[in-house]
This record gives sequence, structure tokens and C-alpha cells, in this order.
Amino acid sequence: MGQFDWFSKIGATPQAVAVLNDQPILFTILLIVLVTVILQCVLIWYIHFATRKPEQMKKKDDKKKKSGSGGDNKASAPGGRK
Repeated sequence: MGQFDWFSKIGATPQAVAVLNDQPILFTILLIVLVTVILQCVLIWYIHFATRKPEQMKKKDDKKKKSGSGGDNKASAPGGRK
């Protein structure tokens, strides 16, 4: 019975389980790499979110203005012009 025998229950081959039982540092490296990749994705998303241009941000007042004033109805004139 090794430390990583539970891997065989999730589909790992006996050879893979034997390698992990022999070299548990590989599992630690796998976890570190996964956490690092997830953190990089979060950082990239944050940079994207923080550096948006004002015209890319949704405004909460748009729904109120469009429903009340008629808005820019391109279907009202042929060719989409008023």
C-alpha cells in the first residue's frame, strides 16, 4: 500500500501509481504547476478587466435610456440611416 494508491481508483495505470509512490515530488510539482497556471490566468483576466477603455464598459443607465427615449432605431429607416 502506497501513498498514491487512490490514483488507481480514478484511472491511473499501475505503472503511474508505482512512479508516484517512488517519486512523490512529481505530484508536488504537478500541483505547483497547476496553481501557477491558474494564478497566471487570474492575473491576465485582472489586467484585461482593469485596463478596459470606457467605451468597453457596460453602463447601467443604457437600459433605462433605450426603453424610454426610443434610442437609435436603425430599423426605422432604409439602410439604417435616419
